Amino acid sequence: MSKISNWGKYPVVAGPELSNPAYIPAPGEGSWIPRGMGRCYGDSSLGETMISSLKLDRMLDFDEQNGILTCEAGVTYEDLLATFVPKGWFPPVTPGTKFVSLGGALASDVHGKNHHKEGSISAYVLSFDLLLPAGSVVSCSRSENQELFWATVGGMGLTGMILRLRIQLKAIETSAIKYHNIKAGSLAEILALFDEFGQATYSVAWIDTIAGGRKRGRSILMKGEHASKEETKGSAWEKTPLALPKKLPLTVPFNFPSFALNPLTISIFNTLYYGKQLKHQKEGIMDYDSFFYPLDAIHHWNRIYGKRGFTQYQFVVPREAGAEAIETVLKHMKKHRMGSFLSVLKLLGPSSGLISFPMEGYTLTLDFPIKKNLFPFLHELDEMVKGWGGRVYLTKDVRMQPAMMEATYPGVETFRALRREIDPEKRVLSFQAKRLNL
Repeated sequence: MSKISNWGKYPVVAGPELSNPAYIPAPGEGSWIPRGMGRCYGDSSLGETMISSLKLDRMLDFDEQNGILTCEAGVTYEDLLATFVPKGWFPPVTPGTKFVSLGGALASDVHGKNHHKEGSISAYVLSFDLLLPAGSVVSCSRSENQELFWATVGGMGLTGMILRLRIQLKAIETSAIKYHNIKAGSLAEILALFDEFGQATYSVAWIDTIAGGRKRGRSILMKGEHASKEETKGSAWEKTPLALPKKLPLTVPFNFPSFALNPLTISIFNTLYYGKQLKHQKEGIMDYDSFFYPLDAIHHWNRIYGKRGFTQYQFVVPREAGAEAIETVLKHMKKHRMGSFLSVLKLLGPSSGLISFPMEGYTLTLDFPIKKNLFPFLHELDEMVKGWGGRVYLTKDVRMQPAMMEATYPGVETFRALRREIDPEKRVLSFQAKRLNL
């Protein structure tokens, strides 16, 4: 048996990871859970037996006129970008890393920097084939097996294994992104900027979680659009408008010592990051890797959190509660000396699947090294988020309690009922599902 963990490196479990979905455990042989690239942060793709989708990596058909791709679920964003950007097509929604399988993205119903405008990945998946817990395969879409469709998108792999899918891609003229970065000196300023530039296709803010007083919540808003050929004249993209980025990736070669990330070093990083943009505003064009996947340039960056690993806490609250919620959370973090090394603020649009994470409002993402007093602190944040009518992202979760799930995900009972119907023997089961009584 191998020792396996996901991107947060916590928890570490011992169990087999099988590479062929045809050999799922038979009834009575234990439970299983699908697993893609393992880029979720907690235990949602960890279980007694894990079935890898990564050998399901074939692209089966492409409608060049309409940009509709039929492929197997183990195809990754990296595969998709390398194949279709040179043809003038881009993923309609992308998470912050390209090292994610499309099946895993759909199971998490991933959202990107454009959710407030264009929704999550499920808005662009036309249909998919699903291996049910009992072993049969069904096709799901908005018109066929609708209940299964909406339970599977964002369903964390608990309805079975996605085998193949049809997805609508986005047409682009160039591989460049026209960006515009704006510094905000406070939380009030960054929220005002989100309002002012709400029509930008892509927008995200890096936020300083350490600064206090009038500087609390100081941020850099980064908004972007796919650049047209006209907008890239005189640049490196003029002659090769659909060129792929060429970069030599760096690697973090070993786990950092646990004391490396502390309030002082995090404060220094935040100050340097905020100060590196000297002007109030900065604009230009950049390659899509730099805009969408900056951390992918550093392989194994999760090692900076040390051997014990880390967790990412991402919550969303309704827009009207955003200012109070974010300020209160930042104050609570400062009070408990819980600085976040990488922190991101975004706008989200309406909900989709039964237990999909997005809802209309602000979402804040925080990274914390695993340590003794972390989980009680996060449980306190849960209570605050619940009070504001928000919820926590299951793809990032490693310790949420069932009561929080039940209070913040309105579709959870419908999801459980469907699970009982299609999987009465509980054959598909993750450690997260056990913990949350899913």
